[in-house]
Amino acid sequence: MSHSIENKPVNLRDQLKSLRSAQDPAETQRGALLMRGRLFTWLATTREAMAKAGRRAPENIAAFWPLAQEPDLVPLLQQWATDEHLNLSLPVVTGPGQPLEFRRWTPETPMKTGAFGIGEPDAELAPNPDVILVPVLGFTRQGDRVGYGKGYYDRTLAKLDAEGHRFIAIGIGWACGDIDRLPEVNYQPQAHDYPLDAILTDKGWALKLPD
Repeated sequence: MSHSIENKPVNLRDQLKSLRSAQDPAETQRGALLMRGRLFTWLATTREAMAKAGRRAPENIAAFWPLAQEPDLVPLLQQWATDEHLNLSLPVVTGPGQPLEFRRWTPETPMKTGAFGIGEPDAELAPNPDVILVPVLGFTRQGDRVGYGKGYYDRTLAKLDAEGHRFIAIGIGWACGDIDRLPEVNYQPQAHDYPLDAILTDKGWALKLPD
């Protein structure tokens, strides 16, 4: 019997977590390395192309501190931190039902344990991000995202959009989270779900930004 995210969200998340847990750790390490390389190349080429076109290049990048079994982007953040033209930030949970705040991060920034055991920077507020890297548990190739069910990123992206701030939201997750490859799942996004602009996995771009 097929089911949708609307009537069986817990079952779907449990299934996605099981698929993620079953991965070979050596393969996930290699996959995270490939993701970091693709992100580095994408940002460098995007900034160069926009600068040549006389457009403002992205400089404020919001990433995430990984939970266990999520892709580890920290080595990439450390690499980006050496670029004086980039400002990095990480999300901070301010309270249940609230949008995330983004606070500045460098390799020297003190970290504290925030909500759900996630590392958060103990630093000042960052500028609104031009690029937001969003962790995904599951996804579709149309840009739909399944997270952990708390809605923090949906509220945050919707708030920035409502304020007229332009940004690029890129989902970061494992290819095993591709819901389109789960034939028993009839995925129906909810009204409050905010779609992503692109999705990058260990197998490449599942949804690529237009050139």
